[in-house]
Amino acid sequence: MKFAKIVFLIAGIQGLLILSPLYFLENKIGRDTPPAITHPEYFYGFIGVALAWQVLFLVLSTDPIRYRPMILPSILENVTWGTALIVLLCQGRLALSTFAIGSVDWIFAFLFIASYFTTRSNRAAV
Repeated sequence: MKFAKIVFLIAGIQGLLILSPLYFLENKIGRDTPPAITHPEYFYGFIGVALAWQVLFLVLSTDPIRYRPMILPSILENVTWGTALIVLLCQGRLALSTFAIGSVDWIFAFLFIASYFTTRSNRAAV
């Protein structure tokens, strides 16, 4: 259980630190990697949803056994983002730097899987 607590705590903190500044970088992103963001509702919507997941990871870190069922959609969250990065990179639609930073989600996906299998509910132990 301690393993899962640490994994989700690190994931939540890392995600908050990486994603929060994006709220203030829309114009810079448009200048540095043109074209400019043309649908800000998707951009800010992505950031908001992603930040909500980071909060969920922090909640999971408090009691992984109690919240164990939420580990499964947490794995899915990381895998869908990681898969999108691979597809976009293969299509030439993603900067290598973005791929490298985003690939951390694959590491967390595997750590979340390990957390799921190493965290057993009290009912399973009986």
